Amino acid sequence: RIDGDGRSRRGVLLSVGVGAAMAAVLGGTGRWLQARRTRAEDLDLPAAADPAPPLPRGLDDQVPGISPWVTPNDEFYRVDTRLDTPVVDSDGWTLTIDGDVEREVTITFDELLAMPMVERDITLTCVSNSVGGEYVGSARWLGVPLTDLLDRAGVGAGADQLLSTDFDGMTISTPLALATDGRDALVCVGMNGAPLPRAHGFPVRMVIPGLYGFISATKWLTRLTLTTYDDAEAYWTERDWATDAPIKISARIDTPRALSTVDGGRVVVGGVAWCQGAGGVGQVDVQVDGGPWRPATLGPDGGHDYWRQWYFAWDA
Repeated sequence: RIDGDGRSRRGVLLSVGVGAAMAAVLGGTGRWLQARRTRAEDLDLPAAADPAPPLPRGLDDQVPGISPWVTPNDEFYRVDTRLDTPVVDSDGWTLTIDGDVEREVTITFDELLAMPMVERDITLTCVSNSVGGEYVGSARWLGVPLTDLLDRAGVGAGADQLLSTDFDGMTISTPLALATDGRDALVCVGMNGAPLPRAHGFPVRMVIPGLYGFISATKWLTRLTLTTYDDAEAYWTERDWATDAPIKISARIDTPRALSTVDGGRVVVGGVAWCQGAGGVGQVDVQVDGGPWRPATLGPDGGHDYWRQWYFAWDA
């Protein structure tokens, strides 16, 4: 788009079939177009050296309207600071680990794929999720343990912050103690058996269970810097958001939908609940119109980092 004063406000989106000569002339735009041709769906992911066990059958076909036991990739919530979906080329991608380390390390995408991978079933949720909100989802993630990567660089004794940076300079701050306390913190390349969708961080993102995304879930990851909170501030830290942000126990009613009308008789109330880092969800109770709290029936257990489906038969 060219404004009236002659200044270019936005590059023109050209056909992805542009040739190499035109790409060279276009400079930055040409590089974007070349990256655009590298598709996530064309990648073959390695098998996990430490696979997750099969999930038991959920309640999807028993309770109409309940959240799927596994959130499909195209239905998984998205919250970030981007106005569009970034396009990052896996061929030219690298991850640099620097800062307070024994040695600076740079890893290519192929080198990352060659490392032993693990699979984990993890629920993610956003701190901005409202009561009953849609910003929560559960998936099977494939990636390299974060500590395996940090061990390659050797973490210095003075660091207390892991500052992660995306392809365009967005930063997220994670307390180093929480990122390395034994939880399944991952640098992920796969989601539900497929490469990461571009909207969810392709080619590489972070997933750390039990922490809200604004301190743990960097998408389009390119750098991990070991530093201190005194020396560096991330995007949300500069805005006075919390540095420690554990996910709080929560539940959601999926069905009946809010403000809907149901007929008298047997009504199945159902939803999901999550409680990471504290043994998971062991019980869900339901209260109707100020009456007594009554236990709901729980769906299968997918582990303490994964949500649980539940339902309650109400005589309306």
